[in-house]
Amino acid sequence: MNSHAEKALIPLMAVLTALTAQLRIMVGPIPYTLQNTAVVLAGLLLSPRNAFYSMMIYIMLIGLGLPLASGFRGGLPVLFGYTAGYLWGFLISAPLISILARIFLRNRGKNLTGLNATDKVALVILSALGMLPTYLLGFAVFTHYAIPGSPLYEWSLSSLEYLQIDADGWLLTFTASVLIFLPEDLLIDHPLAVLLASGLHRHLVERGFGDG
Repeated sequence: MNSHAEKALIPLMAVLTALTAQLRIMVGPIPYTLQNTAVVLAGLLLSPRNAFYSMMIYIMLIGLGLPLASGFRGGLPVLFGYTAGYLWGFLISAPLISILARIFLRNRGKNLTGLNATDKVALVILSALGMLPTYLLGFAVFTHYAIPGSPLYEWSLSSLEYLQIDADGWLLTFTASVLIFLPEDLLIDHPLAVLLASGLHRHLVERGFGDG
């Protein structure tokens, strides 16, 4: 992909991250979104630096008050609230996914257009590894706010009760803030991002914006 096409994708990835944050499906008390799809897609399509820029634009827009976080929330309180760890984690995960994907594709002698099934599975796994900083930061901040007796703690209890999971202490908040979201991320968000990245890359190559 040439530099002009990639630069045009930077704000597009920021907008897509905002849009997918609002695509929410409630399973009992648990909100599932497609936001990780956009974060992984940014990492796959953009260089590490530009992937970082796209996520920074998204966070800056939230900080300016635009209702772009999940649930149409915006403003500085969102960037320091109970979901802030995930948002700030995107700044690490998107470029990390970019680095991991580029190393993998370079070693395979391929680009996003020429992926076979094995390559796609590998990129899904690598994207999951790249999202680890987001999960860990999300858990750390979530735990800070989910103290016993707080609404967030009660939500954690009700979510695990809905899924018939028994946990307490740090395992309760880790399950509520990370583990219950992993199946959707690994089975839907990340595979979808890999498929979209491959298709979009092919589209750009066919129109002369990238190398085949």
